[in-house]
Amino acid sequence: MNSPRTLPAAPYPLLGMLSGPNALRALSDNEIGSLAEEIRAFLVQKVSATGGHLGPNLGMVEVTLALHRVFNSPHDTLLFDTGHQSYVHKLLTGRAGAFDQLRQAGGLSGYPSRQESTHDVIENSHASTALAYADGLAKARQLMGECDRAVVAVVGDGALTGGMAWEAMNNIGHAPGRPVIVVLNDNERSYAPTVGALADHLQHLRSETPDTVDWLLKVPPKLAVRDEEVTGSLLVARTLFELLGFAYLGPVNGHRVASVEEALRIARDMRAPVVVHVVTVKGKGYQPAVEDQAECMHAVGVLDPATGKSETSAAAPTWTQVFSEELCSLGERRRDLVAVTAAMPGPTGLARFGDRFPKRFFDVGIAEQHAVTSAAGLAMAGLHPVIAVYATFLGRAFDQILMDVALHQLPVTFILDRAGITGPDGPSHHGMWDLTILGAVPGMRVAVPRDVTQLRELLAEAVADHTGPTAVRFPKATTGEDIPTLSRTGPVDILHSGRTNDILLITTGPLAKPAVEAANYLTGQGMGVTVVNPRWVLPVAAELTRLAARYRLVVTIEDNTRAGGAGTAIAQALADTGSTVPVRVLGLPGRFIPHGTRSELLAQAGLSRNGIIHSVLRAHAGHPHQDPEKPRTSGLGLPASNPNTPERRRTRQIHVGDAPASGDAPVPLPPDHDDERSNVDGEMRQAAETTARP
Repeated sequence: MNSPRTLPAAPYPLLGMLSGPNALRALSDNEIGSLAEEIRAFLVQKVSATGGHLGPNLGMVEVTLALHRVFNSPHDTLLFDTGHQSYVHKLLTGRAGAFDQLRQAGGLSGYPSRQESTHDVIENSHASTALAYADGLAKARQLMGECDRAVVAVVGDGALTGGMAWEAMNNIGHAPGRPVIVVLNDNERSYAPTVGALADHLQHLRSETPDTVDWLLKVPPKLAVRDEEVTGSLLVARTLFELLGFAYLGPVNGHRVASVEEALRIARDMRAPVVVHVVTVKGKGYQPAVEDQAECMHAVGVLDPATGKSETSAAAPTWTQVFSEELCSLGERRRDLVAVTAAMPGPTGLARFGDRFPKRFFDVGIAEQHAVTSAAGLAMAGLHPVIAVYATFLGRAFDQILMDVALHQLPVTFILDRAGITGPDGPSHHGMWDLTILGAVPGMRVAVPRDVTQLRELLAEAVADHTGPTAVRFPKATTGEDIPTLSRTGPVDILHSGRTNDILLITTGPLAKPAVEAANYLTGQGMGVTVVNPRWVLPVAAELTRLAARYRLVVTIEDNTRAGGAGTAIAQALADTGSTVPVRVLGLPGRFIPHGTRSELLAQAGLSRNGIIHSVLRAHAGHPHQDPEKPRTSGLGLPASNPNTPERRRTRQIHVGDAPASGDAPVPLPPDHDDERSNVDGEMRQAAETTARP
């Protein structure tokens, strides 16, 4: 990451003078109040310019100030769950000057980042994990005799709806001599309002607090003696947390620094598992966020800070919006359709369905595993559940998809939003493993629409399939113009027809557009290039393998990681037929990709028009030219040579960087190729392509 620039003293004099979190302890109460106001103004200004998680961080200002005044980070460990509520923490730990590049390529991450600071211990944006990290850290500190190092997990109330959180609570509460401080940030929301019995319990605790005090202390019997020594009294009222072995302090007004500090100091001195329940307001101090009833401006794009309105409007709808509209249309005709979300009805497009069909809509909280198995129960009873989830979160429920849905051959449809490269949210949010995961699930059918018309068609086909699970994946992006089909063979659309059976490009989803553009250029260079788009990518259709076997070279293009993705499945399917046609697999590299714009990162992976041209030319240059006395014919159903002829068998494996064979003509490059390559991470591109030899 680039070194943070120095923050100007005005209009943030207190924030600008902070050298680190230790400097907070020297500030008076009045100065702390003024600093909180500066931080809110700073967040509104900077996040409005770059986009990011605004509402959660506006609500975390005073809590974070108190945390850094009571605890000594990084000697004491502060964990944030989820990490999107860590912006104030970043400001107080020396990164204010980097906020102009928040979520930009090479700039500040929108989540904790170990590369940025020693104050960031975990890089988490998947919810409900921090308590398990805290449990392990506390065990290690105890074993190593580091009893003076506190472990503090700041957990949003939405994150407590996840099962992993309660698995960790079960372990932490069972060890009274192993202190972990759980700061429960209760703003009554994840994206949407927090749901379930836990939300009801927290509401009950908030309503019980007398007006004359800020908070109460409640402890389990096994901690009573120690707690009486600390507080001088013991209250008998019991909470869910006390029943699990935790002391409970709260509810605390999370916007009064002094009150939060007092509770945190008592919790630290108890040296036992403690829950500090702080009540905050999401979007605090920024009227547009407070007035946003749906999400309190949880995550925003670039906007006008004065109004809170987006400065630009998309010319085309997003994939999510098209899905939302079409699901409602299907819901009108299909009374058996039900929708399930894991606490993200708005971002995944299900809120509209929930408004129209409230009895057929289920928000289960941040609990993907439960969502899938609950959906299996719905399907067993004769309904057709549609689970909409970010592709990156699919891995959290792999066992349930495999054993609870697929094993029973249940008709559950998975909608994978934000598939492929998502952009500024970085490595934890790129949806680049879902095809690999679903490719291992027996009976799973996966569709990857390339345009709006195909999304509508494939969604209808998915929910009409009663034989087993289906999935439809699409990116975080606006939709473009439809890409016309020249002809269709089975489930495979022909998008561009080559004059000869030279090269077959097999493209998935929206990457069809750069593939067709690349084919147009290559055709102008005298190459025979055909582009096909399988509507259902997994399992590989027999029509696709029969077609591919007729070509000298097959190139697959996908925005999933190459390992186990669609390209790997196609290469294996071809091998199973006895074909020896070489297959070049283009996809995302097998490593965590940093944040940046979607177009930047796709180009770096070689998945732009020019990247595809570059890879095809390199592969073609390394392939022996065909015998001119053996002309090849069109791949669109006309006769072709036997894939097992001697000519076919002597086709060699292609490696990245192969030089042209002796006597070959020079490889032509597109006019703007060199300009693009100069701005592209060549190592990433090379890592994103490989050749599979059946």
